[in-house]
Amino acid sequence: MLFDYPSVTAESVGAAVEAAIARGEDLVEEILSVQGPRTFANTLRPFEEVARLGAVAYGRGPFLGQVATDEAVRTAAREGEERLEKWALDLISRRDLYRAIRDYAGTADAAALAGEPARALDHALRDFRMAGHELSEEDRSRVRELLTRLVSCQVAFSAALAEYEDHIEVTEDDLDGMPDSYVARLAPGESEGSYRITMAYPDVIPFMENSPRRDLRQELAYKFGNRAREENTPVLEEALEIRARLASIFGAGSWAHHSMVKKMARRPEAVTDFYGSILGRLTEAGLRERAGMERLLEAQGDELPVQPWDRAYCHTEQMKREYGVDPLEVAAYFPLDRVIAGMFEITQRVFGLTYRQVDAPVWHEEVLAYRITDTASGELVAHFYMDLHPRDGKFGHAAAFPLAPGGTDIEGRLLRPVSAMVANLTRPTPDAPSLLLHDEVVTLFHEFGHILHMSLSRAELARFSGARTEWDFVEAPSQIMENWCWIPDVLRTFARHHATGEPIPPELVVRLTDARNLNVALFNLRQVMLGQMDMDLHTTLEPVDLEAVLRSRARTGLLPHHEGTFMLSSFGHLLGGYDAGYYGYLWAEVFGQDMFSRFAEEGVLSPEVGMAYRRKVLEPGGTRDAIDLLEDFLGRAPRSDAFFRKLGLEG
Repeated sequence: MLFDYPSVTAESVGAAVEAAIARGEDLVEEILSVQGPRTFANTLRPFEEVARLGAVAYGRGPFLGQVATDEAVRTAAREGEERLEKWALDLISRRDLYRAIRDYAGTADAAALAGEPARALDHALRDFRMAGHELSEEDRSRVRELLTRLVSCQVAFSAALAEYEDHIEVTEDDLDGMPDSYVARLAPGESEGSYRITMAYPDVIPFMENSPRRDLRQELAYKFGNRAREENTPVLEEALEIRARLASIFGAGSWAHHSMVKKMARRPEAVTDFYGSILGRLTEAGLRERAGMERLLEAQGDELPVQPWDRAYCHTEQMKREYGVDPLEVAAYFPLDRVIAGMFEITQRVFGLTYRQVDAPVWHEEVLAYRITDTASGELVAHFYMDLHPRDGKFGHAAAFPLAPGGTDIEGRLLRPVSAMVANLTRPTPDAPSLLLHDEVVTLFHEFGHILHMSLSRAELARFSGARTEWDFVEAPSQIMENWCWIPDVLRTFARHHATGEPIPPELVVRLTDARNLNVALFNLRQVMLGQMDMDLHTTLEPVDLEAVLRSRARTGLLPHHEGTFMLSSFGHLLGGYDAGYYGYLWAEVFGQDMFSRFAEEGVLSPEVGMAYRRKVLEPGGTRDAIDLLEDFLGRAPRSDAFFRKLGLEG
């Protein structure tokens, strides 16, 4: 049974969290009261069940802080999230619980563990060490206090960003050059005949890409670059101070040195080396791309240099002029329903799955619910939700959320994963369905890669279910999915005009895919820039001049810093789990492209390769190190060749 989301109230959110905590505390007491020899069954298994209870409670309560329409529910959900995370910190900080797990680790029963249980014990001991159990009593107490405060910072930062509202007001004349479908989606402004362009992605992105009004693009970019600045700047500063103090207590050179032991890269120097291996080629190509934008602006009589609010517009104009691709014309061939159907058809064929929409109690009338079954056996695999359009108070970007892990519970009952894709894609209008920009199609496929990773898990323990793998690998299964959005033969299977039903013209597909690498270096330099900012904030124990970081790293992106803006206040990844980890997007793309090279060589829709990928990478989840999953699937060590080919930067 799927959870009854419509029945949720502010009170029930708190009750769900407290019920999970109460049951978890009972299990902890059972662990502590063991008489006689400690075993997996009486010590480690109930400890792992506590984590599963917390994960399920998150999906039934705190998750709603991202999507609920009722502000009271969102507030209660965020309070519940803070309560749940602080309780988890309390548990991992307990000396009696640590001693019980440590004592079990010294038994013959523990020595005989293999596979997933042995890995769970290793990870549990690591987590206790990182909670300070090898430190003095005074330092351990300080670590607990700091980690607890850090949770509050993370919740506050996310809440301020989700609840933030701002807009620019424009007239009908200001919208010249924008399609009627875009104008029809805009909310009315305060003045008669005016419109609001809000901070929602479907408002901002098309305007920045298509409006010839440079002044308005600058105005909108300014507001977008200052989202939640007043609220989140002090929160970010406090979080950075906390992380530096924690690293110092542990004797680490920085927060990155301390926290990255859980990641594939292991140490920040590996990230520096990685960026060093790609920056030269990217910068050389990026300078050529910037020169192309300069020529376009000069031809229009605009002043140089190219500014941050010009990049998307110039890119769109270049697509139109150099490749004959108008993104809004292309969008006519990507009605949302058809894109979803095409995505399902591809992944059903490649991974041996069947999807069926189900009538489930959902948190909003627009949310769709699905079940996944294994086509060959008919076995239930998972359930997932899709919540795809923007609304007030909703999470403002695109992400996949685990709502319940798969595996087995302490009673041995088999549980299937539940997850949710939350996005902010173009809304339908009274005259047209939701028509996706090709970038939105890519986003949909990307996030569905996360859903498949969460859904296809065969891990027994919640700790390793789905995408609970090294954080700098977690993006690889999503980025591999993006490739299908660029293959002409694949696009033609589902891209059809929303009004006529005609398939997308072959020549348009060719032009679109030919344009894939347009300004790809500038795009990836921006990714490097963001990753460098993240590392700058987390590779020192000293206070950081945030403005100086923004200005200095703008040089990497080859565009000037937008004066007066402070994008770090809306850089949600910094307090959303990607701290000292934003590099993972590019790092993981190397692996994602390398894995897709098997499809490219053996058949882009090959069920044989697809099933190998499903069995060797998606189903194991976090039960093995990511590098071992990669080598098992590839039959060799990973290489970066496919990554550079994708960027058009071979050699």
